[in-house]
Amino acid sequence: MSAFRSVPRTGVIYVMTEAARHGYRPSDAAWANLGQGQPEAGPLPGAPPRIESVPVFSQDVEYAPVPGIWELREAVAGHYNRLYRRGMPSQYSAENVCISSGGRVALARAAASLGEINLGHFLPDYTAYEELLSVFRLFSPIPILLDPDRGYGFSLRELEREIAGRGLSALLFSNPCNPTGKTLFGDELAGWCGVARRLDCALLIDEFYSHYIWNDAAFDGPPVSSAARFVEDVESDPVIIFDGLTKNWRYPGFRVAWTLGPSSVINAMSSAGSFLDGGGSRPLQRAAIPLLEDENVLAETSALRHVFRRKRDVALRALTSMGVHVDREPEGTFYVWGDVRDLPPPLNTGMGLFRRLLDERVICVPGEFFDVNPGRRRAQHKRRFGTHVRFSFGPEEAAVMAGLDRLSRLVASGG
Repeated sequence: MSAFRSVPRTGVIYVMTEAARHGYRPSDAAWANLGQGQPEAGPLPGAPPRIESVPVFSQDVEYAPVPGIWELREAVAGHYNRLYRRGMPSQYSAENVCISSGGRVALARAAASLGEINLGHFLPDYTAYEELLSVFRLFSPIPILLDPDRGYGFSLRELEREIAGRGLSALLFSNPCNPTGKTLFGDELAGWCGVARRLDCALLIDEFYSHYIWNDAAFDGPPVSSAARFVEDVESDPVIIFDGLTKNWRYPGFRVAWTLGPSSVINAMSSAGSFLDGGGSRPLQRAAIPLLEDENVLAETSALRHVFRRKRDVALRALTSMGVHVDREPEGTFYVWGDVRDLPPPLNTGMGLFRRLLDERVICVPGEFFDVNPGRRRAQHKRRFGTHVRFSFGPEEAAVMAGLDRLSRLVASGG
């Protein structure tokens, strides 16, 4: 129909659609999904019991408030205050929290609330940012290319130069980064928050992987990382945090996420939510409240760190032994970002490896999808990261091992 445009699929959706054409079904144990963007969601040793049923009360048939039910907003604020802000005079309240039906909805609300500004974003980063940054036309997305040879590092001096030189009013990024695993910790993250405060540049920080931290020496306190620790005044610091149950609590199907920031930003996002999505589910929001209790958070995080750290180390050893070059060992997330340029053809490009692995019933995500290119303003033949691949160790360990074994045999056979 002429009234509708062709809407591109995000990288993972494209990958899963192609896999389905090759016979993939989520329930088929014969497949190893190393493209998986969600963590294994079943019981883990030492983790709290999983929620298996959610009560529905008579009032649940009514709409929930667009910014979320008050009790959950209070629970989220209390979670951050207890974990990151003990003894600090400025504390988050429910008015600093907006609940949404998943991270993409939270980011869409934020994007819809931005004015006519320059918004910086890094390359590579989360594939869904591409279409998100294309749909809302008031702001101008400005790409900032990170160097693989430097491990995707970006200094405070470079940050200041980009903000001032490009006139950035906001900067969107994931921390830990999806796909590279590069993570801002401690003094470095504090420095970023300080630069944002001084230059009045809003940091829009996707912290959905902030409990998947692998560098124990990089921070003190709880085994999690958040910019909330380095906010001086919750009402004036331009730091907006996105998180939710999807990754850190391993409940992707609940579609419960939140945004934390100054109440003026939360009010704007709530207004945007009133016309974008109308708010989330009451029963699932209510079910999220006990998950934010300290005992639950620390037990769940400890359990996932134990299980996923082991899978991370297995994946790193296996991939490097095959000849996959890792620009930077992941400090966070459950991904390994690998360069396959030294593998035999056609395995030496991300798309070539992806398509060949489908024949082996293994899924991965080609790196070119993380070259975020809003509005396709750059020529497609200039897409970067063509020899990179994102390998997930999110599935259960047996599936991760099966996928790596099949990849190893494929490489050994010459492709």
